[in-house]
Amino acid sequence: MNRKTIAVAVVAVVAVGGIAYWSLGSASSPQGSAVAAASDNKAITIWRDPGCGCCDAYADYLEGNGYTVTRVDDTNFDKRSIEAGVPRQGIGCHLAEIDGYVVSGLVPVEIIERLVAERPDITGITLPGMPGNAPGMAPAKTGTLKTYAFGEGGVSVYSDE
Repeated sequence: MNRKTIAVAVVAVVAVGGIAYWSLGSASSPQGSAVAAASDNKAITIWRDPGCGCCDAYADYLEGNGYTVTRVDDTNFDKRSIEAGVPRQGIGCHLAEIDGYVVSGLVPVEIIERLVAERPDITGITLPGMPGNAPGMAPAKTGTLKTYAFGEGGVSVYSDE
């Protein structure tokens, strides 16, 4: 985890029966820390603007793909995103955390699953903006979406599919 993430996150690791729980949050979080189970890579926390319907549609999409989603209302998710290391020009529609990685925006499930399976040495990935063909904006992903990796090594294309 890079220094930027450590500076804004409180990470608690509890080993129980080989399962690690991660929490990305801060004392200023309106609902405190959220916990995600890392062992099955299917628990994800989303910080979102409370009035964002596409974030709810995206969370429903994740749940439909077997994820357990914790939704945290946070009108400052954009500031939290920058503090977590998301490049300002790469901010997506919401901020999420899964298995120690930051995920910004409406990233398709297959890209998230690739991230947690490959475990690259990055802070996270982002799908900037609110592409109309992304999950949460459309009933299903259509066409290509360019997702970027970011971390101490800079920004690079993670997926263009």
